[in-house]
Amino acid sequence: MEGFHIVSPLLQSDVLAQKSSVPLVYLKMDNMQPAGSFKTRGIGNYCVKAVKERGCTQLISSSGGNAGYAVAYAGKKLNVPVTVVVPQSAPTLIVEKLKMLGAKVIVHGAMWDEAHQLAMKLAEEPGSALAHPFEHPDIWEGHSTIVLEVAEQLKSRPKPSAVVCSVGGGGLLIGVLQGLHKVGWGDVPVIAAETKGADSFAQSHAAGKLVTLPGITSIAKTLGAATVSKEAFGWIEKHQILPCVVSDAEAVNACLKFADDHRSLVEPACGASLAVLYSGYLTKLVNDLSNGVLVIVCGGNIVDMELLAGWKSQFNL
Repeated sequence: MEGFHIVSPLLQSDVLAQKSSVPLVYLKMDNMQPAGSFKTRGIGNYCVKAVKERGCTQLISSSGGNAGYAVAYAGKKLNVPVTVVVPQSAPTLIVEKLKMLGAKVIVHGAMWDEAHQLAMKLAEEPGSALAHPFEHPDIWEGHSTIVLEVAEQLKSRPKPSAVVCSVGGGGLLIGVLQGLHKVGWGDVPVIAAETKGADSFAQSHAAGKLVTLPGITSIAKTLGAATVSKEAFGWIEKHQILPCVVSDAEAVNACLKFADDHRSLVEPACGASLAVLYSGYLTKLVNDLSNGVLVIVCGGNIVDMELLAGWKSQFNL
C-alpha cells in the first residue's frame, strides 16, 4: 500500500493504566504522523492512487480539519494543486495551516455537509479527484494499517482485550474493524468514542437506523459529521461495537491530563477516546481487560496551547 504515513510508536502507558484502573494500556501514537493525525494513512493512500493510478491532476477536499490537512500534505508531496472547502466553523488555525501547505481554501456553509456539496461540484472538473474525509475503500484500507502495525509491534504478546477509537464520520472505525479482522482479532470489542453533540454513531446505534443530527454542538468539530458512514453503521451487525459518549468537558480534561502525562498535545476529538479511560467509562463497558486496552491516539491539528487554555477556562477545569 502506498502513502506517506510512518509506523507510529506503540507505547505502554503505566500512568494511564494506573489512573484508569486497567492492567495494561497501549497507546498507538498516530498523533505523530507527518500530517498530524491518522488521516495521513487513508487519505494518503487515496491520493497516491488517484494521481499515480487514475491520472488525476487536482485534489479536492471538503474537510475543515485533519482530512483536509492530509490532502494538502499529500498534494504537496505529489506536486499537484489542492483545493480545500471548509465550513464556517473551521478554526483560523487550520485554515492558516492549509494555506501554509499551498492549498487553496474556500470557506462555505455552516456545517461540513454544506462544504462537501460545493466540493462535489468543484470535483466535476476533468482531472479532479474528491478526497472524501471518510467514505472510500482506499481510505479504509489505509486506516486498517494501524491494526496491522500493532499486531506486528506486539509480536508474541497477547492481543488486547479491547480497542478504543474516536468516531466522527466513521472512517477510522471502519479501518480499525477491517484491520482487526485481517489479523484474526475479530472477537476484540471496539469502544466507539464520541462527544455529546457530535454523537451520530451512538444515536444511530441506539435507534437501529442511521440518524442525522440537526447540527453539531460539540467543540470537537472534527467529529462533526451529521450522519455517520453507512459502511460504519453496517459493521454493527458484524462486530461488537460499544458506543461511549463523553462530554466536551471530559474530552478537554483528557487532553489536559494527556499533555501532563505524556507531554503531547491532542485535540478534543482525540480526547474523546482518552476520556473513555480518564473518566472511568472503560471498566464499566468491558468486564475482562486482563490483556489490556489499545487506544488509538488519532491526533489532530486543531489544537495549540492557546486553544487548550481557552477550553480549560471555558469548562472551569
